[in-house]
Amino acid sequence: MYFDETHQAFRESVRRFIDKEINPNMDTWEETTAPLHELFKKMGSLGFLGIRYDPKYGGQGLDYWFETILLEELGHIHGLGVPTAIAVQTNLATPAIDMFGSEYLKETYLKPAIAGDMVSAIAVTEPDAGSDVFAIRTKAVKNNDHYVLNGSKTYITNGNQADFLTLLAKTSDDSNYHSFGLFVVPTNLPGLTISKKLDKLGLRSSDTAELFFDNVMVPAENIIGEEGEGFIYQMKQFQHERFATLPGTYVMVRDMIDMTADYLRQRIVFGKPLIVRQVLRHRMVDWLMDAECLKQLTYHIVRMKMQDLDVTREVSMGKLIAGRLIRTVADGCLQMYGGMGFMSETIISRYFRDARIMSIGGGADEIMSEIISKIEGF
Repeated sequence: MYFDETHQAFRESVRRFIDKEINPNMDTWEETTAPLHELFKKMGSLGFLGIRYDPKYGGQGLDYWFETILLEELGHIHGLGVPTAIAVQTNLATPAIDMFGSEYLKETYLKPAIAGDMVSAIAVTEPDAGSDVFAIRTKAVKNNDHYVLNGSKTYITNGNQADFLTLLAKTSDDSNYHSFGLFVVPTNLPGLTISKKLDKLGLRSSDTAELFFDNVMVPAENIIGEEGEGFIYQMKQFQHERFATLPGTYVMVRDMIDMTADYLRQRIVFGKPLIVRQVLRHRMVDWLMDAECLKQLTYHIVRMKMQDLDVTREVSMGKLIAGRLIRTVADGCLQMYGGMGFMSETIISRYFRDARIMSIGGGADEIMSEIISKIEGF
């Protein structure tokens, strides 16, 4: 209904790449983190990093259905760390440059990001400002042809390997939404340091950093769009980020259920395979129904995006559902594995660790509920 032969050919090319270049390396990358420059260069050469972007900058110029296919196939990766790193490149750090950036920024940063020649990161969260983006303290003060940047950012995915950051900072002391700037900040500028490489519960194949800025001189031409409008740009960019979590979730949920069902067929308890236990089969059916509902909501969102409609309400609902669903399924599948599920050697234990971030990163569950309640007028 939604996908033709061209879509299917694209899906197969993404799946082949994952099967050849990513999944065989996941165990190693969980110990060392994925080498993003090498991985992104391969992805860029295949056109995977600029699905919707203008061919003028190396993009494919395709629609949201092709993007959805890419995000669905990333759900087949054995862990959330690498899909998260890729989504930062495609759906977090570059959309604002594409939508609001100057020709200079597109040529200098978007184009190499699409090609995989540069690794990007999104730098919004701070030690005292996570869900409350308005509370960020990092400041960028205009000084002739530069902005002087001071402050810190934390929980920055790709932060240890990034060549540039898409960074939100205060540009004035005014207490309104028009007192922020969104900047492209090269990571080789003097005064920018990685103060800490963070050790995480999950997403261990993805690097995460704490960054510090001490009088970093950012060229004025590196501001995205208009000064003062950075908060607005970032709020719009959040919708791309949150949408990116949906397709991979229902695919990964199905993969977890399938691998668990296979294990239950092999595991003999009291003389019979566990799969004969009705309660376990019915529990998996409930999860499959929830995953199908999330999938259909996602496709509805794609149809809305194709019509250039506001999807804030629906994306917020999807993000909230996705976070709860993947946590429930990862926990339930691990329980069905029993003691084997508690072993680090099993993929289900990795899913269990990784799934916890889904209700925190990109907007916590509580924030999604608050957004929805405001839209509904509660």
